Amino acid sequence: MSRLLALLFCAAPALAGEVAAVDAIALERLVRQDCGSCHGLSLKGGLGPDLRPDALQHYDHETLETVILDGVPGTAMPPWRPLLSEDEAQWIATYLLTGGAE
Repeated sequence: MSRLLALLFCAAPALAGEVAAVDAIALERLVRQDCGSCHGLSLKGGLGPDLRPDALQHYDHETLETVILDGVPGTAMPPWRPLLSEDEAQWIATYLLTGGAE
């Protein structure tokens, strides 16, 4: 039994890395599909504004995370807080600000 536990503990970091990669893929898909439905499939703008780094340069990282999580009242930008964690919003903000979507 202790040998099995030791194997599980050794495998845990590798499994955690795989989960993180799957989450990143899922979040990238969410940005492309869900955000892209308003911001354009290439994120160059549509109903919502351009989401490429040059267009977002007026946002600091924390402000962009807040916009993602809480939306923008009086606009079509919904709050994603019910569906996303703060860590996921942070990943999306980094992805958008660094050009990961390009």
